[in-house]
Amino acid sequence: MLEEIREQPAALERTLASQLRRIERFRQRIAKNPPRLIVLAARGTSDNAAVFGRYLLEVTTGIPVSLAAPSIYTLYDARVCFRDALVVAISQSGESTDTNLVLERAREQGAVTIGITNEASSSLAHMAEHVFLVRAGKEKSVAATKTYTGQVLMLYLLAYALGGKIRIADLMRLPERALTALALEPDIAELSGRYRFMDHAVVVGRGLNYSNAFELALKLMETCYVVAERFSSADFLHGPIAMVERNFPVFVFAPSGATWTSIDETLGKLKLLTAETVVITDAGNHAAIHRGTRVIRLPRKLPELYTPIPYIIPAQLFAACLAEQKGLDPDKPRTITKVTLTM
Repeated sequence: MLEEIREQPAALERTLASQLRRIERFRQRIAKNPPRLIVLAARGTSDNAAVFGRYLLEVTTGIPVSLAAPSIYTLYDARVCFRDALVVAISQSGESTDTNLVLERAREQGAVTIGITNEASSSLAHMAEHVFLVRAGKEKSVAATKTYTGQVLMLYLLAYALGGKIRIADLMRLPERALTALALEPDIAELSGRYRFMDHAVVVGRGLNYSNAFELALKLMETCYVVAERFSSADFLHGPIAMVERNFPVFVFAPSGATWTSIDETLGKLKLLTAETVVITDAGNHAAIHRGTRVIRLPRKLPELYTPIPYIIPAQLFAACLAEQKGLDPDKPRTITKVTLTM
């Protein structure tokens, strides 16, 4: 897991280099008949990437986005109208039975279909009309890391292709920003020792980093066996904050920008409750540096729009280091395997 986390700058560079021409061709085609609706279908870590995609695509393009519920098709055999929709299936392996079925049904109805996967020879890659490949290389760890950030990058490229306010020059900076995040590994490894006996936690994010709250919680659950709940800061304040008591661990993604007021309010209330907060932020948010019990701070100022990839890498490192602190092997979590087939 740690080795694959460290591979992310190179994986992001490969993905950009190999997919830019393909995404430009798709951009030209889709401009002639833009979709009225986008549907994203995924499971597991890929579903967390899809949550990011929903925020990004709606914020930057104004096109409504729906997250597919695959059981509508696999269990209830429902017929859903995909007229004028763009349907995107996201899968690391490309072999997720239920998400592939969503794509199959959509294509039968004439919808434009996209597959985002790490496996060029997968069922998804053969099924989708347009295929965009995450060039992460073989991912051996059960806990997906480099494919998650690769999928997030592909969703940026998709937003660009759909006319979103995304600049390719800004995307080209992401590998370097990922490398900067990796430089925090020694500090994060030391910090993880403090949480060796942690068995429950909450992770909070909002907006573009809401998906990262889900992703960090998933990594804590599957590699460290920590019961980790995840919330937007708004939902957290509407009730779940009642579970917090003294020294309760809460991990918070805290960029500057549109979500900071809400996050700051949450951190203020957590401080009054003497919770144990770990704040993930960057040098551009000076206020956040003084709001957490502990702070993981990227050394450069980052625009909120481009924080999700640099912010999730310290979180991935924390989960991998915490697993080691607990004497667990994050590459062999109990009861789960790399590819999970569900219906």
